[in-house]
Amino acid sequence: MGLDELEDAVGDAYADLDEETTVELDRESRNELALLAAAFGADRDELVRRGVHALFRTTVDTGDLDFNLRREFDVTYDEYLAGMTYDEMTGRDRYPQRDDERRYQM
Repeated sequence: MGLDELEDAVGDAYADLDEETTVELDRESRNELALLAAAFGADRDELVRRGVHALFRTTVDTGDLDFNLRREFDVTYDEYLAGMTYDEMTGRDRYPQRDDERRYQM
């Protein structure tokens, strides 16, 4: 897998999201959401948006997002944002691999 497959997967996931996404909450999540709503005085939709942003930021900061992207698609978040892999950025994919066994033979 690679960058093209990741872009396709993100596009597919984005298309699958409805304007209004409904999520079933378990008892613990309902209690936590109710406490957050009371503490911040915010509506549920705003709290869910904040929760998505917080989870995203945490996975980026801890490297979990890169780990999972590398495992699933063999790219990192930076490569996704740049639209090219590190090998493409550095030109390493344009040159043949060095043959170290024959490197010093005359």
